[in-house]
Amino acid sequence: MAAFGTVFMPEMAISWFDGNSWSDAEVVSSDSLQLHPGAHVLHYSSTCFEGLKAFRHEDGSIKIFRMDRNLERFAQSSQLLALPEIDKAATQKMILDIVTRFKSDVPEPPGSMYIRPTHFGTEPAIGKAASPSLTSCQYMLLSPVGDYFSGGDTTLRLLLEENGARCAAHMGMIKSGGNYASALRPIMQAKADLNADQVLFCPDGDVQETGAANFLLIDGDEVITKALDESFLHGVTRDSILTIARDLGMKVSERQLTVDELLERAAKPNCEAALSGTAAVLTPVGTLIHNGKEYPVGNGGVGATTVKLRQALNDIQWGKAEDKHGWLTSI
Repeated sequence: MAAFGTVFMPEMAISWFDGNSWSDAEVVSSDSLQLHPGAHVLHYSSTCFEGLKAFRHEDGSIKIFRMDRNLERFAQSSQLLALPEIDKAATQKMILDIVTRFKSDVPEPPGSMYIRPTHFGTEPAIGKAASPSLTSCQYMLLSPVGDYFSGGDTTLRLLLEENGARCAAHMGMIKSGGNYASALRPIMQAKADLNADQVLFCPDGDVQETGAANFLLIDGDEVITKALDESFLHGVTRDSILTIARDLGMKVSERQLTVDELLERAAKPNCEAALSGTAAVLTPVGTLIHNGKEYPVGNGGVGATTVKLRQALNDIQWGKAEDKHGWLTSI
């Protein structure tokens, strides 16, 4: 399959806010978006997005995973960026309608249809650096995908970065493009210098998240991850994995995790680490790089608990296990 997120359905759903109300949703060509060059988003980054997936079940039905949580976060991101308020019911209908339109293109497992709702400020006003856009646009773009990290059974290498953060502390819980852009340079540097796959941002020793996914430490039957605050993204996959871990009788600790504790626990033979996200799902971490030294996580390989948790999540998404938490929406 092509690189993750590089193939798109030919049409998307779109709606415009004129300062007073949202237009009726339309289905247009995916390459038909037109913006004034003075649009607020192009100068002041007034944009947020979501990422969720639709899955094909064995009976041919299509299910969208945890759409309600993604809609809540989409609305929250819009509010925190001072964008016009979205109509969650209308946005949900846009998602359902465009996925229904292309339901025959939803891949078989292990593939899925990635759904990218996007909201951005459109007002042509380059003098509004300190004021929000009064007009905006939202669209729903579809992309059939496989695995984000396509390394098979290999593990990731993470650089622990204590001298910088992924983004401004008060922006972390917003799913905004600027947060990803701010992490790009350190990630590229880590890849060039250390052959690292990602950077795990740990400002002042506080283990937070990587450039594109949440971080989980698995020590025996305990999952440890940073408690929710404004500094990092409140991942829907993160929440799903923690819920599944509790269902399996594991202990879940949402608390501060320091670099020192992380490295100490990682030295244990049964320790594991993983990245969680809609794209990444749950991807194993085998090596931590800190102050020029490499530290294997456990035995450095793919951990059995990581595989078990990922499989449990996939089984729900693909209809192979009971959806007892009501996470799936039928189209």
